[in-house]
Amino acid sequence: MSREPDFGGALRYVRQTRQQSQEDLAEVSGRTYVSSLERNLQSPTLAKAGNFADALQVHPLTLLTLCYIRPRTAASVQRMLSDVERELHEIE
Repeated sequence: MSREPDFGGALRYVRQTRQQSQEDLAEVSGRTYVSSLERNLQSPTLAKAGNFADALQVHPLTLLTLCYIRPRTAASVQRMLSDVERELHEIE
């Protein structure tokens, strides 16, 4: 599984779905940083990704999972969640 993550696309998708502007995330970071993330010019730390998830009122794994789901369909979401669940059980 060597897909290039699309954090910027996931951040934009959740932000727009939650009807928030880039300025609404200013408590986490500046609008220019949000813009550069959404254009995939920069990548956040895991801590910063968690801060964005908190600000958007989603679980951090929701935001990170969306980085890898393409296309964003119900079937692709279910496939991804099933794969992750199986892998977690294998690791235990």
